[in-house]
Amino acid sequence: MVSGLRQVFGEKGKSIRFTGNYKSWEEAEKESTSYAAPEILEKTRAALLKVKAGEAAFERDSATFDVMQHKFPLLAGLLRTAAAERGRLSVLDFGGSLGGTYFQCRKFLSKVKDLRWGVVDQPAHVACGEADFANEQLRFYRTVKECLGAEQPNVLLLSSVIQYLPEPYLFLQNMLEEKIPYIIIERTAFTRSGRDRLTVQHVPAWLYNASYPAWFLSEPSFRKIFANRYELVCEYGAEKELHPEGEKAVSKGFQFERTT
Repeated sequence: MVSGLRQVFGEKGKSIRFTGNYKSWEEAEKESTSYAAPEILEKTRAALLKVKAGEAAFERDSATFDVMQHKFPLLAGLLRTAAAERGRLSVLDFGGSLGGTYFQCRKFLSKVKDLRWGVVDQPAHVACGEADFANEQLRFYRTVKECLGAEQPNVLLLSSVIQYLPEPYLFLQNMLEEKIPYIIIERTAFTRSGRDRLTVQHVPAWLYNASYPAWFLSEPSFRKIFANRYELVCEYGAEKELHPEGEKAVSKGFQFERTT
């Protein structure tokens, strides 16, 4: 499971890179370091503690920002869910690290009558989240099953995470079986060719020293998974597109509502 591994756009100069066209996840892993590098968690924790203390506006990918950047499509989807569910909003934030998206959205969500936010992530992140960031609304879970049992979520949030899973389509198929009413997918990368491509993502040293497998997905294959079960509410471009070597790609968001 991935956490704190969102796409960073190189505001401080050097951007991330995507190299290779690997035949298997195992092959890409051999050319990578690890998602679970302790440095990632340590830097994410330090950044979010600044947010919690009011010393930074928000955190993303372990970097802090002085000016808030609201994710208005995401906020619209979350508030739409709350409206449809009579004021109840329960988020399953898969791969949500230490709750950075919750903190970024909480001002707009403060008027929601019944707000719960459950983050599912790696055990080390869950332990850190429980110790430093959990509150009455924000909780941390080690598995999807644990979160489903405790929270009964009505929206699944997948923010720049499925491209970092070994089998992203299988994961989506399994999650759709849970019949969560609404699904919001943010900042997910697709090739313009319509083919899947497995790369290795190299993070710039100013952020942290790490590399890990990263998919650029086939948008037709992605859309097919939702057919006949979920209706597309909207789709939109992400903040900035990143491309693998020698190929064009697009980063997009989608929002779905269950029909069956």
